[in-house]
Amino acid sequence: MDRLKAGLEANGLKCGGTLQQRAARLFSIKGLPKEKIPKKLLAKGGKRADAGAAAGAAAAGAAAGAVGGGGGGSLEYKVAEAECVVSKLCELLAEVVDNTQAQVEKKQTRTIEELEAEQEEEEAGVDDVPMEDEDSDDETPFYNPLNLPLGWDGKPIPYWLYKLHGLGVEYKCEICGNYSYWGRRAFDQHFQEWRHAHGMRCLKIPNTKHFHDITLIEDAINLYEKLKDSLTTNEWDPGQEEEFEDSEGNVLKKRVFEDLARQGLR
Repeated sequence: MDRLKAGLEANGLKCGGTLQQRAARLFSIKGLPKEKIPKKLLAKGGKRADAGAAAGAAAAGAAAGAVGGGGGGSLEYKVAEAECVVSKLCELLAEVVDNTQAQVEKKQTRTIEELEAEQEEEEAGVDDVPMEDEDSDDETPFYNPLNLPLGWDGKPIPYWLYKLHGLGVEYKCEICGNYSYWGRRAFDQHFQEWRHAHGMRCLKIPNTKHFHDITLIEDAINLYEKLKDSLTTNEWDPGQEEEFEDSEGNVLKKRVFEDLARQGLR
């Protein structure tokens, strides 16, 4: 840094910035006559170098010493070598950097409740899973003392998520053949699934929202008897509700339109 600053001041250039910025500024005037040095590179109140050759020599020496550590070889070669090393390191460590970034973002999105739940899991020994090589993951069974459900990755889901969704609560539906549903979410969704719809068709009952949360066959039949009249009334009757439009644009019921048509009025 001191060598670069001295070289910049000797040529009347700005001497601020990082190591790379100083070296690039000094190297940019290599071989330039003093009249062609850009004004934006000059320091306030500074004077141009008296000799372009001196400026070029100072630029080459200081920049080469800053980048290459004073070793032999041209500056272009040393810069290219450094860029090659950096590029290779980025390529080799790409996965590590991505995993680290994902882990940091995951921790930042957690709430206080989730952090407390994770701490309770660690104290209870739920997360005390021995670390093994990735090659042996497929051969060794997962440590799952609480028999937690498996997630999309084939591993047991976190205990806090298990408690949050109430996956330990069992709901049985007699209409589905006493099939068990674990968690309120799965129980609510099953009313629109094929198994429950098939059971309702077997009972000859329409699977409408009136029968939501009804799991017993007897309760469904009794409720259908009470709602049968209203459900029949709400059904669409083509003879009464079908409409036609005459040549003048008037909208008429089907029966009225046919009567007027038979009389030759439409």
